[in-house]
Amino acid sequence: MVITKTTAFYSAGILCILLSAACNNKTATTATTDYTMHHDTIVISAGSPLADKIKAATVQETSYQQQLFTAGTVRAIPTQYAEIAPPFKGRVTRAYLSLGMSTTPETPLFEISSPDFIAAQKIFFQEKSQLEQAQRNYQRQQDLVAHGVGTQKDLEEAQTAYDVEKKEYENALAGIRIFKADPTKLSLGQPLVVRAPISGQVIENKVILGQFIKDDATSVATVANLSRIWIVGQVKEKDIRHIHIAGNCSIEAAALPGKLLKGSVYHINDIVDESTRSVEVLIEVDNHDRALKPGMYVTVNFTNAAVPSVLIPSRAVMQANDAGFVFVQTAPGAYVRRKVVTTGASGEQVVIASGLDAGEKIITEGGFYLLEAK
Repeated sequence: MVITKTTAFYSAGILCILLSAACNNKTATTATTDYTMHHDTIVISAGSPLADKIKAATVQETSYQQQLFTAGTVRAIPTQYAEIAPPFKGRVTRAYLSLGMSTTPETPLFEISSPDFIAAQKIFFQEKSQLEQAQRNYQRQQDLVAHGVGTQKDLEEAQTAYDVEKKEYENALAGIRIFKADPTKLSLGQPLVVRAPISGQVIENKVILGQFIKDDATSVATVANLSRIWIVGQVKEKDIRHIHIAGNCSIEAAALPGKLLKGSVYHINDIVDESTRSVEVLIEVDNHDRALKPGMYVTVNFTNAAVPSVLIPSRAVMQANDAGFVFVQTAPGAYVRRKVVTTGASGEQVVIASGLDAGEKIITEGGFYLLEAK
């Protein structure tokens, strides 16, 4: 028989196809001998080497305390912080304050001679004199009417004049008292005594004896009560659900190594900062020893009460399409994928928010061998 070149080439091609098919069939058989799929359940074949590579454990419920760390900044409480600026322009004639000096709302800080304050004094004394005159005239008209020699019209006019002058005097009196000057001890031309508005300590002093302070001048002294302070923390919007008013937290500062401070959540802002996607949280902290200074950076650890939670090894959670899942055992050697949501971590374990219940059995090691199962 004569075999042509074309016939030989055709026979070789058929042989290659048959060999390739045999190899592919062998590969497919090998790929499915370790496990088989029944709908969404992966069943590991009897005697498969995978059985020794996969470890499973029962999910347990344990007590877990949620912790959240964030950076914070120390800030003085606004109602316990006052910048002192004179209400009038004038010249400082006397200074009482010094750095670190303790104050009350009546403590004098410095005196200032001010033409504006003298003008307010003149108005006060003028209104006081006019009120006294209107009061005498009103009383005289009352006596005249009582003795039958006065008219009702004159009495009413005197009463109206008295009421008007009384209102003007009260306005002038308020103008004096707003500067904490004592009207009963006021004398025309006396300097204005600038007093501390709050109890605390003088933490800034820029008062110079003899200096002239303009009416648009900034503060020349600062008084603050730093026995309690605020710490401003920035909490990401995804974590804000874990923060609650009056919740406990601990504070650490690099300037105070080894010292752990306690605080509680005072306020949670209602607005999210769009640039950082975070919410401002105010923590009130006892600072009687003045260890924390406004402007310091600290680390805040928000700690919630311990609650029963499901924790599993982090290696048990697989990832696919930005979602986490675990392999749950439905029967010996049979597993299904189940999506889970994690909410935190504790060492090498993760906290499960949803998707698993205590008592279920999952693959804790070797789950990656089943990732290709479809």
